[in-house]
Amino acid sequence: MTGKHNKYRFPAFVLGAVAVVAAAVFARNNDFGLGRTMEITVNMMRELSLGYVDPIDPDRLMEGAAAGMVSDLDPYTEFFSEEGMSDFELLTTGKYGGVGALIRQAGDWVKISQPYAGTPSDRAGLKIGDRILSIDGESARGFTTEQVSARLKGEPGSRVKVTVLHLDSTQQTVTLRRERISIPGVPYAGWAADGIGYIRHSDFTEGCYEELRAAIERLRAEGELRGLILDYRSNGGGIMQEAVKILSMFVPKGTVVLTTKGRNEQKDYRTESEPILADVPLAVLVNGNTASSSEIVAGALQDLDRAVLIGQRSYGKGLVQTTRPLGYNTMLKLTTAKYYIPSGRCIQAIDYSHSQQGSVHSVPDSLISEFTTRAGRKVYDGGGIMPDIRTEPEYISRFAATLYAMGFIEDFGDDYTRRHPGQQIDLRSFSITDADYADFVAFMKDKQVPYESDTRRALKVLKKAAEDDRFEELRAQFERVEQELRDDTQTNLETYREQIVEAINGDIVLRHGYQAGVIEHSLDGDGDVAEAVRVLRSPEEYLRISTEQDTEKK
Repeated sequence: MTGKHNKYRFPAFVLGAVAVVAAAVFARNNDFGLGRTMEITVNMMRELSLGYVDPIDPDRLMEGAAAGMVSDLDPYTEFFSEEGMSDFELLTTGKYGGVGALIRQAGDWVKISQPYAGTPSDRAGLKIGDRILSIDGESARGFTTEQVSARLKGEPGSRVKVTVLHLDSTQQTVTLRRERISIPGVPYAGWAADGIGYIRHSDFTEGCYEELRAAIERLRAEGELRGLILDYRSNGGGIMQEAVKILSMFVPKGTVVLTTKGRNEQKDYRTESEPILADVPLAVLVNGNTASSSEIVAGALQDLDRAVLIGQRSYGKGLVQTTRPLGYNTMLKLTTAKYYIPSGRCIQAIDYSHSQQGSVHSVPDSLISEFTTRAGRKVYDGGGIMPDIRTEPEYISRFAATLYAMGFIEDFGDDYTRRHPGQQIDLRSFSITDADYADFVAFMKDKQVPYESDTRRALKVLKKAAEDDRFEELRAQFERVEQELRDDTQTNLETYREQIVEAINGDIVLRHGYQAGVIEHSLDGDGDVAEAVRVLRSPEEYLRISTEQDTEKK
């Protein structure tokens, strides 16, 4: 009786709470429709809770209603339940409680796919390819990555005992003390060429300004910094205030670098400290996944004629999110404003204002407006940041991506490591040999790769259309084309050899030099980095672009 009584009391409690909210909103807005909708929602929850054929968890029902409430707005307005708050914390701080290792599924077992440098797992000697045999004495055979992750994460200071099987067939049992794991926002800083520094900035989590400043100071201590490349490719953004602080390192104190405009407030953001690199030429790398706070940095530097942007048009996210606590360790992240960079443009590419009518759309060309930078160059709104020097994106083939996604690259990396114990490599120049690649081709002979070329997929569509239209005379022609198509695994291993070799190289380098080593290894073959070095080494070209050259409109 007691359990049934509590179960029935929940809808009444919800009804009372929501009724108070509805009354407050109704009184303020005199919105009968809103009050009616909220009452219907509460009545629906009551009926489901009391009458549905199977028992319903009221908490889950309420969480579902809260998530549904924001689902028709923009993708950045989210409800975080109590269980989801750890993900929210990782998103904003880049920190979590655990042992500092990425893992992957490999058959019935879970393996270490990457220990973060300097973390408990790394200090204990865990390596890429280690098979997790047990956790706290319980066999991990058959565990999913989610189950293993849940057991490895925990409160900092707590301990977990892990037994692993190394690639050399020895076992090791270690007791790891969980720590506050911080994923670096600046995973690499080094030199792209003599006098030209390079910094990869991967996100805008809490404290990334200090990381970036420390990286710059380290480069300045190592040698003369005559130019700096800031790599914001695939940086999805994060905390807006970090972007403002980062800009303070490059532009004069008191410069307005950002303005936010919401329904009830407009606010200017100015740099608050003297720059540490007031005159060093800058090149900023962007691509289609450069978004949010990274667009603020790139766009403001372009508007202030302080950097040359190189790459592809950025993502186009000009919306500002604010967090609001909802009680009981839940959170609402909601879009509250749009941001505008110094020229006055908003780079938001998608209009979500009509999303509740079932449609969103890109900003049409007719509504794209022209703005000017401080030096009078033409720039445009409505679709991300257009670079000053446009380059072609470097795509990885679907075949090579499939090999990686299925774990074949990492499995071969495990075999390679077994056959090369104690190997020392040069991170920058390492590459597997032709004989090593022949070993990989042999390794793949009995592997099934679910891949079809775009040509074969298009041919299937044509064949089906011809059959439906009764074009029987085309059947033989299509069959001849199909017979001539060569997109089997062994052929593709040669067709996409260069990309696959680089994927294998990256896996081997990761085992020796962590993520920073992989970034360093990639620099020499990076076309955007090479273009940035070229421009930074040409003061006349740099000055012409940053003070005279208009950007393309689209």
